[in-house]
Amino acid sequence: MLRKAVIDDIKPMKKIIDNYAKKELMLPRSLSELYESIRDFYVYEENNEIIGCCALHVVWEDLAEILSLAVIAEHNKRKIGTSLLKACIDEGYTLGVKKVFTLSYVPEFFEKNGFEKVDKSTLPHKVWSGCIKCPKFPECEEIALIRELEPARSDT
Repeated sequence: MLRKAVIDDIKPMKKIIDNYAKKELMLPRSLSELYESIRDFYVYEENNEIIGCCALHVVWEDLAEILSLAVIAEHNKRKIGTSLLKACIDEGYTLGVKKVFTLSYVPEFFEKNGFEKVDKSTLPHKVWSGCIKCPKFPECEEIALIRELEPARSDT
């Protein structure tokens, strides 16, 4: 079941994220970062276990970032990551965001989902506020990708 994250999801989410961070496939997130951004996150839960997470963080009036997309390895290839990404993109549509971007060590997944590689320098300076806290800054090897969103859909 895909749903918005709640406080009790934070520690399982951190465990999933940390597993990928140890393999240097994702940046780690502190507990405080996760608690502060809980409203940005979606989780995928199955049999009372959190098996995936993803966040949409609004950066500016027309731009949001996809963060911490992770699924427990045993559940890969089940389209859970795609479902989490779609939930974040749909929320972006609803909010009126015009573009979403991500920084990733695994760009192929995002390219399959409509994102295109861009030079990091084309992203606004506001994006880099989170990077300054990163231990890999400024020698980051993440790849920037962006996806244009259609205008917000209306049911009226």
